[in-house]
Amino acid sequence: MKPVQKFALSLAGITSLGIGAFILAAPFAFYASYGITLGPDPSLLSELRAPGAGLAAFGAVMLAGIVRPALRQAAVVAALTVFVAFPSGRVVGLAIDGMPSGGILGALVLELVIAGFCLFAFRRGADPALTGFATR
Repeated sequence: MKPVQKFALSLAGITSLGIGAFILAAPFAFYASYGITLGPDPSLLSELRAPGAGLAAFGAVMLAGIVRPALRQAAVVAALTVFVAFPSGRVVGLAIDGMPSGGILGALVLELVIAGFCLFAFRRGADPALTGFATR
C-alpha cells in the first residue's frame, strides 16, 4: 500500500469513525453544531444513532485496512462508498430541499475533498492488488 493510499484511508477512517461515534454517543450535541434542534423522541434518536453506528463501523473497517492486508479491498470500498454517497445525498437535498445551513455546506465540502482524495489515491491502476483493477 502506497503512502498516499494509507493517508487516504486514515483521513477517511478517522473522519467516519469520529463523526459516527459522535452521532451515536451524543446526537443532541452533534446536530446542535449544525443548528439543528432535536426533540426527545426515542424513534428519531434511534433513526439518527443507527446510521451513526454504521458510519463508525465503516470508519473502523477503513482504519483496519491500513494494517490488515486481508481487509484492504473492503476498506477501499467502504471509503469510496461513504465519501461518494454522502455528498451525493447532500446534492440531491440541495436540489430538492434548498440551501441548508453553513455547517451542512461545510460538511459537503469536506466530504467532496475526501472523496476526491480517495478517488485519486485508489484510481484505476494505482495499485492493482489493492483496487482490483489492472493497468493495460
